[in-house]
Amino acid sequence: MSLLIENELRESASVIGAVDPRQIEAIAQAMINAFRRGGKVVFFGNGGSAADAMHLAAELSGRYLMDRPALDGVALTSLSSISAIGNDYGYERVFVRQLEACIRKGDVAVGLSTSGSSRNVVLALERAKEMGAVTVGFTGPGGTIKDMVDLALTIPTRSTPRIQEAYMCAGHIICGLVEKGMFGHKAVFVDRDDTIAKDVPYCSRPEDLHLFPGVGRSIKRLNDAGFLVVLVTNQSGVGRGYFDVATLDEIHEKLKADLSADGARLDAIYYCPHRPEEGCSCRKPATGMLERAVKDLNIDLSSSFVIGNGDHDVAMGRAAGCRTFKVEKGFDFNDAVDAVLKE
Repeated sequence: MSLLIENELRESASVIGAVDPRQIEAIAQAMINAFRRGGKVVFFGNGGSAADAMHLAAELSGRYLMDRPALDGVALTSLSSISAIGNDYGYERVFVRQLEACIRKGDVAVGLSTSGSSRNVVLALERAKEMGAVTVGFTGPGGTIKDMVDLALTIPTRSTPRIQEAYMCAGHIICGLVEKGMFGHKAVFVDRDDTIAKDVPYCSRPEDLHLFPGVGRSIKRLNDAGFLVVLVTNQSGVGRGYFDVATLDEIHEKLKADLSADGARLDAIYYCPHRPEEGCSCRKPATGMLERAVKDLNIDLSSSFVIGNGDHDVAMGRAAGCRTFKVEKGFDFNDAVDAVLKE
């Protein structure tokens, strides 16, 4: 029995891992665009897909991970409406009729069908497109829906349970992206050594850390503009045994005090203590520190920036979808802040 369970889990993970992230991103952006215009997202499907439609609508109208204003997510699952429309007009029109009452130009209509051929879903998506909605299909590789909608989430398997599992995983990711896109914080991720402070190799004393001129005033400008300012720094001196975490904390307390003298603040500090050969997921150019910040601070990476002096800073920022500025001769941190604030 356990072998069968393990096989099912592996199969599910394999299918989920094969979902195209570009499809997820495009669908999330379409929903964000609709909500920003004051529109709504409407979900519909049959059977298990009806339950999934309710689930996803609830993640938007209630909450997914963030405490934030409600978003207009609707599921066409009223038993009274479905039975009445089915009785009076036929089951093929149970979603068309409801959509005609609530959909508006610029809204997003999401039809869920594992087969890709559910007639009532197809007709509803056709009508939604006629009415000016953006049409989205959650489906497998078969049927007509994937080819008729504006955006398709296509799960690469013909196994109905695997399709449902994968599009619910993708649906959760979409809800998270929508939340952050609508209500997430914009941030500037800042490197430390030779970006805002003179690099002292394996700096192990607070008194050896000195900010470059103007850094405090520039960070205050970011604070005042509504950006979170987050320090992200590789500190392999901890892993090499040159200094301990307590010493690093003292150094950063001195850094925060120096910034405070200019009325500036850091909203968080993340550091990687590992040696390069350890192959961790947090040492730049890996994105682990940014990922932690996103979860801790509800940051929207698409509206955020990275400022650093190394190629690894730029690579990290680009991998995470942030805009990046590299500090170098003739373009210092203060210049980078000017550029951020002009964006």
